[in-house]
Amino acid sequence: MRPTTRSQTRVRAIALLCCATTLSLAATACGTSHKKPAASPTGMQPVSAPDTTSPSTAGAVSPLTGLPGAAGNILAVKIDNIVYARPQTGLASAGVVYAIEVEGGLSRFLAVFDSNHLPAGGKIGPVRSARESDLPILEQYGKVDFAYSGALSVFLPVLASANVFNTSPDQDGAAYSRDNSRIAPYNEYLNPSKILADFPNTATAKDIGFHFGPAPAGGVPTTTATARMPSASFTFTWNAAKGEYMIAMDGKAASPTDGGPLGAPTIVLQKVAETTSPRGFHDVPDQLSPYAPTVGTGQAVVLRDGDSYTGTWSRPTDADPTNFTFGGQPMTFHPGQVWIVLTPQ
Repeated sequence: MRPTTRSQTRVRAIALLCCATTLSLAATACGTSHKKPAASPTGMQPVSAPDTTSPSTAGAVSPLTGLPGAAGNILAVKIDNIVYARPQTGLASAGVVYAIEVEGGLSRFLAVFDSNHLPAGGKIGPVRSARESDLPILEQYGKVDFAYSGALSVFLPVLASANVFNTSPDQDGAAYSRDNSRIAPYNEYLNPSKILADFPNTATAKDIGFHFGPAPAGGVPTTTATARMPSASFTFTWNAAKGEYMIAMDGKAASPTDGGPLGAPTIVLQKVAETTSPRGFHDVPDQLSPYAPTVGTGQAVVLRDGDSYTGTWSRPTDADPTNFTFGGQPMTFHPGQVWIVLTPQ
């Protein structure tokens, strides 16, 4: 847990009450026509939706990114996103990145990695504590390795009985290290290869509802989009040369320690009925923890190729994949990393 003074708690509580959650889309001023990128993002080749029933042979594509290559084993990592935790390390190598509201209206990441595409530097972080919202998200991936720094004492029994392989420092301390150039607790890092070696039974990447392919007709030209949480914001700005939406956090361009400016070809702004902990958990005194439900249905705005597509998401149960639709048909994503911002309604 991050250290929080009573005055900070009051400020964050006021932010939760007074800061309206909004989503703004800024369309280009040139009507409905605009130039598409001449090429796909660097290193990416458009491919059709993955066939996850085929063996991992030549021609296979990742069900998480739609990029060529056999599906690897899954490692999910909880990564901090408070200002003291930036810049992060390893985030650009994730197949899928979820941005989730935590206490005080701040944000934190749940990053899902494929063992075939781990960060070249062998390091991910800063790793922070698990939250209640994480478990339903991970359920659709199967029983996977879940790396986090710790959790509320009352949440630990829930984690112990959850359908995940708990791989926190309590289970594998040798897989974690501290960077003394940063202040604690924003300085704990994970060695992903060691976790995967020590917990080898994690699920293999499978269909979680993503469809990859050409963009459908009917998109609205959109150069920028901003998703807001009470005390956090994410702005995505289209870069035609890169074929990606470049990512800014709280108004500042995101740039991890192990790569250039952070961007992704597909951004999903998934609106959820934000509520508080179903179990009555408190991350700070006198304030129930936020909870982002990802089972049910709601609106989703998908950004790709400079256009936005307002459709829906649906997921009947924890074990089901999440389906994104536009115009009554499956919404196709551009191959590459997918960002999903769980935006409070």
